[in-house]
Amino acid sequence: MRLLPVASLFICLWLVEGSRCDGSFQGSMAELHGRFAVRLYQTLTETENNSNLMVSPASVSSSLGLLQLGARGNTLAQLEATLGYNVKDVQVHDFLLHSHRDASNSSQDPMLHQSCTLFVQSGVQLLTDFTRRAAAWTDFSQLNHTGHTAEEPWSLQAGSSSGDLSGSGEPQAEAPWWGQRLQMALVNTVAFRGVWQKQFLFSSTQNLPFILSDGTAVKVPMMHQASEVSFGQFRTAWDQRYTVLELPYLGRSLSLQVVLPSERKTPLSSLEAQLSARQLASWDTGLRRTKMDVLLPRFRMQNRFNLRSVLPAMGIRDAFDPTAADFTGISGQNI
Repeated sequence: MRLLPVASLFICLWLVEGSRCDGSFQGSMAELHGRFAVRLYQTLTETENNSNLMVSPASVSSSLGLLQLGARGNTLAQLEATLGYNVKDVQVHDFLLHSHRDASNSSQDPMLHQSCTLFVQSGVQLLTDFTRRAAAWTDFSQLNHTGHTAEEPWSLQAGSSSGDLSGSGEPQAEAPWWGQRLQMALVNTVAFRGVWQKQFLFSSTQNLPFILSDGTAVKVPMMHQASEVSFGQFRTAWDQRYTVLELPYLGRSLSLQVVLPSERKTPLSSLEAQLSARQLASWDTGLRRTKMDVLLPRFRMQNRFNLRSVLPAMGIRDAFDPTAADFTGISGQNI
């Protein structure tokens, strides 16, 4: 049996689909999604001063995709450049819809549900072309008119629903937006519930040392199982070694990939800076079935961040500039 070393924090936790992409177009879309996910993650590690980070790149990309339907001019160009595609393209649109439908409607036990909802304040008139295009997006988006008045808008300030993975989703008492009252809010939610293909037994959990990224050792409840898992060893472009462990959920349609340094002295920041979409793709083919003892900390994570400070750093600037934002494809009114 091999023992998975218990050192440092996880670099990242990925929910990955068990099925692999076939065909050049699917492969290209997978690479674009990978690039966006890695870039979003790396931008957040630079802008957020958190020891733990949890983010759903699929939530952010689907929200930006919905905004593409109503964006025009340079606002649209920046959205396209950041995502790498335009959802108005029929092939792209069909791929995204089918990918989401396959993940959300799986008959297997893991439950993964994503919704992208546009709340429109009463009185705001949407353009017919936008509602038609958005209606085709209805597998994971809805258009809802909310009864909140201008004095009770939905907040997209710090702790916005699109970036807050632990918020209540309740309307805020006051939410000025660019000096005006908010007329529209885009809210994306993701819910996941899964059971391990091979479950960790509660009786096997015990307090054991866990080494943090700064070298400090703390005792945490450590889950344990001896099983055959998918495991691989990789090297970064700077020749730093790291390991990847994949733990499937029941049905094997979704799995959790855990990444950690091979050497305890290797800082997480060094590996994070070298993540790339190509490396993510290499994990699919570089993992091998291996018998080992797996020790995994029992954990709970929550955090919030403001995408308004993150997305401009990724190139989406005009959307947050009241003098430059062009969403005239959503409504003829000034929103």
